[in-house]
Amino acid sequence: MTHGHTITIEPSGGHVRVVHDGLVLAESDRALVLRETGCPPRYYLPPQDVRLDLLTPSDSHTYCPFKGTASYWSLPNAADLVWAYPDPKPDVAEIKDHLCFYDVEVA
Repeated sequence: MTHGHTITIEPSGGHVRVVHDGLVLAESDRALVLRETGCPPRYYLPPQDVRLDLLTPSDSHTYCPFKGTASYWSLPNAADLVWAYPDPKPDVAEIKDHLCFYDVEVA
């Protein structure tokens, strides 16, 4: 990690629900919350709790020097709505193959 930059990952301890345009895309009681310096908390959900049948893999990829290379999935009306790190850096190995969405509800 860069000096002053931290990432922590822990169980969310709550129910996480993802809804886009009224469609439930995911619900989980097993989400992980990732807190990273300068970023909002992000919830990473196991693939078993995500409606993968509604998502289409995207050709998009981004690189984070702290987490690795992210792959993306889209809905017909929402490009690159979901991302995951299939081969994350060792310091964040817990998020491997978990999916993250921009907007989630946490109860």
